Amino acid sequence: MTGRLWSVLRRGVRRYRGLRGVGQRFEDAAARHLEGAGYKILERNYRTRAGEIDFVAEDGDILCFVEVKARRGPGWGSAAEAVTGEKQRRIWNAAQFYLRKARVRPVCRFDVVAIDTLADAARVEILRGAFQGPPRAPRPR
Repeated sequence: MTGRLWSVLRRGVRRYRGLRGVGQRFEDAAARHLEGAGYKILERNYRTRAGEIDFVAEDGDILCFVEVKARRGPGWGSAAEAVTGEKQRRIWNAAQFYLRKARVRPVCRFDVVAIDTLADAARVEILRGAFQGPPRAPRPR
């Protein structure tokens, strides 16, 4: 899988240029990985004024809000570490918009697809239940 994933990342369909295009190729690889793990993708890049959710998907009977994070090399930490408290808050708020619009209250989960690449190898990991609800806002000083 590692070699195949890396080839997908390299040859991805170019729709955007620059960093946005790189991110889009990582999202394409994440979508394939999620579908291979049995997820059914309902929405991609769901945007609200509160934020964006990379994927809204179903994993069995569970509605999942999925964030994709990727890192090239260990210089800035792992991809999973990049989903900060502020990012979690934005995803949670965007999920609330989605649920109000859909007028449903299913069992929900917040997942992260972490993609770490080194040279010609890529490691993809689905972190199910990576966080729950919004973290507390930082206290003012």
